Amino acid sequence: MMRKFIAITWIGFGVVAIDACVTNSEGRQSINIISDSQMDGLGKNAYSEVLAKAKSEGKLVSKSSPKYEVVERIGKRIARASGAEFEWEFNVIDEPKTVNAFCLPGGKIAVFTGIMPVAETEAALAVVLGHEVAHATMRHGAERMTQQLAITGLASAAEISLGDNKYRQFWLGALAVGANFGIILPYGRGHESEADAVGLRYAAAAGYNPEAAPKLWDRMGASGKSPPEFMSTHPDPANRSKALAELQPKMKPVYEASDKQPERPLP
Repeated sequence: MMRKFIAITWIGFGVVAIDACVTNSEGRQSINIISDSQMDGLGKNAYSEVLAKAKSEGKLVSKSSPKYEVVERIGKRIARASGAEFEWEFNVIDEPKTVNAFCLPGGKIAVFTGIMPVAETEAALAVVLGHEVAHATMRHGAERMTQQLAITGLASAAEISLGDNKYRQFWLGALAVGANFGIILPYGRGHESEADAVGLRYAAAAGYNPEAAPKLWDRMGASGKSPPEFMSTHPDPANRSKALAELQPKMKPVYEASDKQPERPLP
């Protein structure tokens, strides 16, 4: 029975890997079975829903607001530096307790106001926005959806193959735990680390001092508690700060060659 279970699992992985292996703009190979146009359409629709909800709740920050102005200005500079031709959109949602930002496929980005006091400066906000822009250019959304579809298919195959086996619940539970801690969460951390590195380069090329990045993540770590790294889709803030500090020698010439922007505090 277990031989059958393992065989079906590996066949499922093999079919997906053979049919859908692609290389992103950073040269990393990945598995992606969803077209760019499909993902961009999904991102656009989801973004419209998020903005409509925020507007109905009185949380969508006006385009005349200084907070919107700084996010859009920095975001557009970074988007140009990335070289990616998306229909970029940047918006701000007034949620002071939410220290976060997000990117939906196709270049749809939103920043929550709670991140601004932690960011403190335009350079640090550029690090945040560079990270989100990189999620779009690296097509991380399509990779994540492909992964979820594959895992769902493998779970269904496992249920069929196990049938009435007396250890059915044990093995299905083991599969769920293994997929979560062995695939889904580390996969997410890999995306976050890639977006950190690529996004930092975008920010530096756009004229924002990359030295702001490690300091930002030091402040992020001090702003609240986070789960152990192995239980999270995001790397530990201290590890992110260290990794970004190690990238500084590579980022310095990119920044020096850029049209440097004034280092100003956020509104």
